[in-house]
Amino acid sequence: MAKEKIPRQPMPEQAPEDRARNFEEVPYGYSEQSAMLEASRCLVCKKPRCVEGCPVNINIPAFISLVREGKFIEAAWKIKEQNALPAVCGRVCPQEEQCEKLCVLGVKGEPVAIGRLERFVADFERNSGQVKIPQIPPKTGKRVAIVGAGPAGLTVAGDLIKRGHQVTVFEALQEAGGVLTYGIPEFRLPKVIVQAEVNYLKRLGVEFVMDYVVGRNSTIRELLNGEGYDAVFVGSGAGLPSFMKIPGENLVGVYSANEYLTRSNLMKAYLFPKYDTPPIKRQRVAVVGGGNVAMDSARTALRLGGDVTIVYRRAREQMPARAEEIHHAEQEGVKFKLLNNPIRIIGDDRHRVVGMECIRMELGEPDESGRRRPVPVKGSEFIMELDTVIVAIGNQPNPLIPQTMLELQTTKWGTIVVDEKTMQTSVPGVFAGGDIVSGAATVILAMGQGRIAAAAIDKYLTASHTKSS
Repeated sequence: MAKEKIPRQPMPEQAPEDRARNFEEVPYGYSEQSAMLEASRCLVCKKPRCVEGCPVNINIPAFISLVREGKFIEAAWKIKEQNALPAVCGRVCPQEEQCEKLCVLGVKGEPVAIGRLERFVADFERNSGQVKIPQIPPKTGKRVAIVGAGPAGLTVAGDLIKRGHQVTVFEALQEAGGVLTYGIPEFRLPKVIVQAEVNYLKRLGVEFVMDYVVGRNSTIRELLNGEGYDAVFVGSGAGLPSFMKIPGENLVGVYSANEYLTRSNLMKAYLFPKYDTPPIKRQRVAVVGGGNVAMDSARTALRLGGDVTIVYRRAREQMPARAEEIHHAEQEGVKFKLLNNPIRIIGDDRHRVVGMECIRMELGEPDESGRRRPVPVKGSEFIMELDTVIVAIGNQPNPLIPQTMLELQTTKWGTIVVDEKTMQTSVPGVFAGGDIVSGAATVILAMGQGRIAAAAIDKYLTASHTKSS
């Protein structure tokens, strides 16, 4: 059978009526046979455009060729040459907008399922117990502090420890992973997988210091001058939630998506009473927003027994969430009120949410993003009866570090200014990457910036070592 005639292999998953009532992972993953068949669709292009679409430049044709030959462990090792978190990326990265978008097979048909194959080989390696620990070179004597154990920080840690530097990661929360741990629900990214990736870095020699807030416990300047670190990488993320600035947002029953998801994911509220944190269980829930965080919030609320509606001011084709996440939400029973915008949240005499007033929208001329701007339809106001509103309209960078290091140059949005070729900030020896630089973005983009920063930090440390000697 010609490669272009082999259909893209579907990935089996839980039935919607089952998964809407549990927090277990939705897709089951490929079998060995399905993975090899899907890998056989790859044309192994001489100039693979898929690699250009990958922010961390994985050698995609090489790892897929190994899968096709049944060399699954070797395929995992090939990916790990560029990507320290393949089991994570195979699950949450928007491959359809990156590597798969540039696949030649996608011109006339469906692209190779690169993300599903990445997930398969990473899981195969972990489940087989054949996780390979690379040989670490002799210690250089250089020490690097990493602020934040999210995707960017973990990537920098993995790259620098493999270059012989001593690496310490400082994390404000009690568990490593950043948004992978507190933001993305269990049914989309099981936490045992995040923990396995973190444990891999620990086995390489990375030190983790938890419950440590840089900017409060110590400043970056103190890490450099007082604690003796030779370089610092800032990957503190975008954990400050945005709100709509409408009346009623301070009512009981209004949550930021950050708070709502952190309570469920990091504090394990969905496993109550096994864990002490009770879940936020409500009857009528509205989630405001159209991104992946909105889908995660809505699908979590659904699993906790709520009647859930997503309210989004634009049309479906303008939703920034992955098509797969929207599809899964619809399958599970989440309702959608598109082209509607909240204008106030209504409370009772106890200051508890009882409703939300919205206005219908229509699409006007394109705005600066290229999307048609939503315009209110005069006189179309209506009220939704609710007891909970979850606001998922984006996050802002964590301001603590810039506030405690005024010489660190920032933008008007609060993101740290860097040289994009090196991720170096305005302060020598201080580098940054991930959401603190780009604003709330994707896991793989943060990792791509982490790889650039790690290479630049290594060069900086080597140069400073040469000067000092």
